[in-house]
Formats: sequence, structure tokens, C-alpha cells
Amino acid sequence: MAEEIKTIEKTARRHLGPKKGGRFGRSEKPRDEFDQKVLEIRRVTRVTGGGKRFSFRSSVVVGNRKGKVGFGLAKGLDVTLSVEKAVRAAKKDIVVVPIIKGTIPHEVSGKFKAGKVIMKPSAEGRGIIAGGAMRLICDLAGFSSVTGKIIGKSTNKINIAKATLVALKKLKVKS
Repeated sequence: MAEEIKTIEKTARRHLGPKKGGRFGRSEKPRDEFDQKVLEIRRVTRVTGGGKRFSFRSSVVVGNRKGKVGFGLAKGLDVTLSVEKAVRAAKKDIVVVPIIKGTIPHEVSGKFKAGKVIMKPSAEGRGIIAGGAMRLICDLAGFSSVTGKIIGKSTNKINIAKATLVALKKLKVKS
């Protein structure tokens, strides 16, 4: 009797697939805690003796909207490869920022190469008033109302993003 049940279970499993855990015992990947947004994708070229070699450079911002944000930059032969490498790089460079009533605790400025930014706290409900890369970083960090200004003529998204992270690293909570 027990042998019949085992053979019936084997037959059913063969026709219905594995018991649980998906196909061939693989389980689904757990949901990542970080959201990611691509800041910029560029096709870059390396000129060699044999001709031109094309690759892609991606800059990505990751954040959990609860006070953790990071920026990553990477190259790859394919767009998806470069984005995945940039996400891994961003997760290694996470900045923890204090959020008080949806905004930053005090005015702060940051500089990276030619990129200069100033960030100021703003009243609740005003929203994120900042441009380009700074807006993206503030959103993924979890701020609901911040005022930011890019100072100077630099339009380089990477330098603005890094200057914003330099500014966010300077934030201190007054105790």
C-alpha cells in the first residue's frame, strides 16, 4: 500500500512539476530594499590600433526612500551589464542621511570638482525644488520637501550627483 502511494506521488510530481519553490527547485529572488534610477547612459569609445571599441557608461542612483542613498558609475560592453555594475557600485557607496519632518535638518553645501550645490530645508508640503540629479537623489533618499540650487555653470550630471552626496554627508542631527 505504501509503495503504491509513493509511485502515485512520483507520477503526479512528474506531471505537475516540483512541489514548491518554482521550476527545478529554484526560488524567487527576494525583493531588493533599494529602488534604482538611471541618471545617465553614454556610449563611450576607445580607439585602438585595430579600430574603435564601443562600450557603455552608466550612472545610477539607488535609495530606499528611508534615509539611505548611493551613487554608482560603471562601464560595460552592453547597457544592461553597465547598469547592473553601476547598481552594485552604488550599493557599496551608501550614504545614511537624517530626515526630520520630511526635510534636511539644516542648510548644507557641497562641492565636487566644478559641481557646487546648496541645499536648504523647506516647509512641509513644498515638495522637492531642485534640478536634475539633485532632485533624483533627494527623492530616492526619502525627502519630501527640500530646496536645492546648483551653483555655477557645470551641467555635468555626475559631478552634480557627487557634489550632492558630499553635501548630504555633511548633515548632522542637532541633539
